[in-house]
Amino acid sequence: MYKDVSIVNAVRTPFGRYGGSLREYDYFDLGAIPMRDVLSKVNLEPHIVDEVFWGVGDTSPTKDVYTPVAARQTLLKAGLPAETPSISLDKACVSAMSAVKLGCMAIKLGEIEVAIGGGATSFSQEPLIVRGIRFQGFRIGDVKMEDPLYAIGYRDFNPVSVDTDNVAYECGISREEQDEWAFRSHQNYGAAWNAGKFKEEILPLEIALKKQRPFTLDIDEQYRPDTSLEALRRLKSIYGTRAITAGNAPGLNDGATAILFMKRAKAIEQGLEPLAEIVSMSSIAISPHRMPEGPAFAAIKALKLADLSLDDISVMEINEAFAAVPLISTLLLTDKDKQKAKALREKTNINGSAIAIGHPNTASGARIIMNLMYELRRRGGGYALGAICGGLAQADACIIKV
Repeated sequence: MYKDVSIVNAVRTPFGRYGGSLREYDYFDLGAIPMRDVLSKVNLEPHIVDEVFWGVGDTSPTKDVYTPVAARQTLLKAGLPAETPSISLDKACVSAMSAVKLGCMAIKLGEIEVAIGGGATSFSQEPLIVRGIRFQGFRIGDVKMEDPLYAIGYRDFNPVSVDTDNVAYECGISREEQDEWAFRSHQNYGAAWNAGKFKEEILPLEIALKKQRPFTLDIDEQYRPDTSLEALRRLKSIYGTRAITAGNAPGLNDGATAILFMKRAKAIEQGLEPLAEIVSMSSIAISPHRMPEGPAFAAIKALKLADLSLDDISVMEINEAFAAVPLISTLLLTDKDKQKAKALREKTNINGSAIAIGHPNTASGARIIMNLMYELRRRGGGYALGAICGGLAQADACIIKV
């Protein structure tokens, strides 16, 4: 589908914990960091970018809550020309991967030659909300404030943790399996970071917080090197679920990602080395209560579009929206054959995923693509598949080749 579209650079910020090192970053400044650096690292002038596609979810952390045109404000902060068009898109956690997909479609159509796709999220800047007083003639008394981060999900539906828990129970995936997968995520991340695997993608940031000494952040703050299975098992489940805990779910994180991609001929013309080829991308949607199954169906569609099978895939990442998600999706991808699912998991999330890395949700889809790309390059080539689910059960998948 997109075989003449090449990635030429991909970078991201370290992902910060909720209330952590990135908590004071302005939303647009945060997104501008990788958007700017993805160009400067390959010595390209900003005017080469024909369009920016930017994943955006909750815009309430921005200065301008009402139609903030987040992609537009971010690209201007990043130093791109005012003449650069952009689109901000909201597909929750799927957003940054869909941003890359939209850019690929525009290149394939011949409308543009060069695009940036990515996204940014700042959970730490999330405000509390007061509703319903504008026309109520309010004069005196208590005001109820709403925290959008509590039982995160959608008000007319279950919290996403509840739906995930229900599907995991239905699939026979135990609390023990989910805790073991969460522990594995931290172990894999620690081994990968110690091996220097994240140096290609993470931009070290000089952090100067109020009342603290300046320091360099070059690691994802969600990672807990002292995590143990025993500690994970002691955690209580949340929101009335059977098995979902703060330990086998990702954090509420801050961060931004950017991927620079273009027509292969344009890359060669610019003297750039194509780092990876985008082979296929897919988007699906299923019943809003079946979210953790989404990555499997998106992966199946992407494989079909690429005329490939799982045997052709060297390495895979299924985003850890919860530990249950890759466990459920790998089970579905192998027709619920537990032995085959176990084998597939051996090449899945080998560098950890959102539980250890963090999940600034509208940035994560692009992070998955870049981590898989750099992993394939270290291996000398092959195919990789990344998949991610999002709110109310949409999902995307991407297959790349090095």
